[in-house]
Amino acid sequence: MSKDNFNPEEFKISQRQSWDSVAAGWQKWWKTIENGAQKVSDKLVELAEIRAGQRILDIATGIGEPAITAGKIVGQKGHVTATDLSSEMLAIGEERARSLGLQDIMEFVQSDAEDLKLRTDEKFDAILCRWGLMFLPNLDTALSNIHDKLVSGGKLAAAVWSEPSKVPFISLSMDTARKHLGSLPGQGLPGPLSLADVDSLKKSFDKAGFVDIRTERIPVIFEFDSAEDYAKFNQDIVAPIRTILSNETEIKKQQVWNDITEQAKLKYSDPDSGRVKFVNEAICIVGLNK
Repeated sequence: MSKDNFNPEEFKISQRQSWDSVAAGWQKWWKTIENGAQKVSDKLVELAEIRAGQRILDIATGIGEPAITAGKIVGQKGHVTATDLSSEMLAIGEERARSLGLQDIMEFVQSDAEDLKLRTDEKFDAILCRWGLMFLPNLDTALSNIHDKLVSGGKLAAAVWSEPSKVPFISLSMDTARKHLGSLPGQGLPGPLSLADVDSLKKSFDKAGFVDIRTERIPVIFEFDSAEDYAKFNQDIVAPIRTILSNETEIKKQQVWNDITEQAKLKYSDPDSGRVKFVNEAICIVGLNK
């Protein structure tokens, strides 16, 4: 699918299939990612001013964040609803919540963020979304629906990624693959780096009816034991690269993964330990429903 023949419904189907296909990879690498990403969950909970006893909605929760972080705060008198397109991701999130003893206060619902499959009269004290807004083909529609799901005085706190040069964790593998393969599936469409324009993002929040809109940039550090581990991580979870490589020869596949490994080693590895460290920038945004 290209920008010229973009079909939102077909895009969502493709997204659901992609996330389902990499759910096991996210589970495998969860601890590695959360060592850095937990900072973002904590910031979103802080910006949304989540407290004990509240009702919280987490949109595009993946395998459970920041829903689980919120669940630990709201406690037994609160409730967290976590939604995602991918049933495979949700199943892992539900398993994680159960392992932490949060199953009684958390509910996992397969739902399109632009058409939330929730009771029409259901309202939330706060809504969270960590790295999910970037994948929505109809952002304005989604934000309007989210706004309607908040109580008066409730807040939406979300995180998106900054521009590619400030997110090497993602851009290095994607740029290296493009060097070998040309364009990747979905180029120019909603994706992980598509909402880096803060002014445009604020306008979308304003259009949806949010007030007191604020943004904050925070560093997010991801570390891998080696450049090889970073390449394996990408093999397990980066659907666009996996998809296009599926049509290539084994020799071409190995060339791409070897180059991703070498680029990570050259640019981001510690010469003594061999560990690879990516310092990235996330943009956190919060808006109030007055």
